[in-house]
Amino acid sequence: MLKANDPSLHSWIQISPDSDFQIQNLPFGVFQAADRDPRVGVAIGDYVLDVYVLTQHRLFDMLDLEDPTVFHRHYLNDFMALGRTIWRQVRDRISELLLNDNPEIRDNRALMNECLLKQRDVQMLLPVKVPNYTDFYSSLEHATNIGSMFRDPNNALLPNWKHLPVGYHGRASSIVPSGVPIRRPKGQMKPADAPAPIFGPTQQLDFELEVAFITGQPTKLGTSLTPEEAEEYIFGLVLFNDWSARDIQAWEYVPLGPFLGKNFGSSISPWVVTLDALEPFRVAGPVQDPRVLPYLEFSGDKNFDITLEVTLQAPDQPQEALICRSNFRHMYWNMNQQLAHHTVNGCNIEIGDVYASGTISGPTPDSYGSMLELTWRGTKPLSLPGGASRKFLQDGDIITMRGFAQRNGLRIGFGEVRAEILPSF
Repeated sequence: MLKANDPSLHSWIQISPDSDFQIQNLPFGVFQAADRDPRVGVAIGDYVLDVYVLTQHRLFDMLDLEDPTVFHRHYLNDFMALGRTIWRQVRDRISELLLNDNPEIRDNRALMNECLLKQRDVQMLLPVKVPNYTDFYSSLEHATNIGSMFRDPNNALLPNWKHLPVGYHGRASSIVPSGVPIRRPKGQMKPADAPAPIFGPTQQLDFELEVAFITGQPTKLGTSLTPEEAEEYIFGLVLFNDWSARDIQAWEYVPLGPFLGKNFGSSISPWVVTLDALEPFRVAGPVQDPRVLPYLEFSGDKNFDITLEVTLQAPDQPQEALICRSNFRHMYWNMNQQLAHHTVNGCNIEIGDVYASGTISGPTPDSYGSMLELTWRGTKPLSLPGGASRKFLQDGDIITMRGFAQRNGLRIGFGEVRAEILPSF
């Protein structure tokens, strides 16, 4: 385990015990402020650490970093391209600089004021330039719920589901960072009692609670990765809201799968939490039965114990209501298997690619990761504080997703991904 994950570490920065951004975390993102253009930052407590400023003061001179301007970019891609050795060197050096007994920044008031900004005073941007986006369908509970809802409950899973990580290629251009509103999409739908399809705004707008991993290294076309090699290519994880228009999706998805019901918008959290930060939270995943084919076999614990929550705030309500509490550990197919399967046919991956988990549902109704499941296709409306109810999402609703891993006094959090639903044009 890396020294940077030691629960006994403390920073000279005052950090609340319930903060997502302890010194053991140090996630990477991209921000801009009134007095500076976009560049790489690291979250620490209530602050953003300007990493480019550190290079300007020669605090990274001892690292194998040839071009410090990789931290003065609009995206993390150029930094990620340097590889895992540099990722770790930079994260460990930042940890060292923030330790309570290190005076390099602590005792230099001018430098401290230059490199530390309050998170409330900056704008967080999309952390990576996304060349490609893939969405998986890897939660057994979610797939079983959907199969039971739309097909035969006794044969909820399709024959291939337990043999491979099902997925599809989504739309990279409509991935947006937390805080960007989502416009209600329009499209074709066919109500059950209608003789022909109709056109208009979706009446079944939904969220999907997901976690996505981002690749920081490329592969060549025609090559593939094993599950054991996969983590050398994964830079880190973000929270992901795969917005869905269920009525549009239901009409269009046969025979080629998701299209307009999915590609109108996906939201991601701005801070990328590294695999190194999450190392203490590895857990075994569900037993995979039947046994997978050899190219999907792996050793060790590849799932992560990350608590996930979703809240809904209606426009006439002053507070948000918790509507889902799930966990990333429930995933039947893990990230290593997803990436191995993605590349087994020779498909090349690129720096900044986003791979979403698919909806993460747990075994109990309050852990279902979508409105479709929480309301069981609208037949069991959710009751909200103040007397409101929801079958699906309405204009003005705000959906917020949060995630954190916590154990033995150590907390590693993701912050949040949040978006308000705007009316259709």
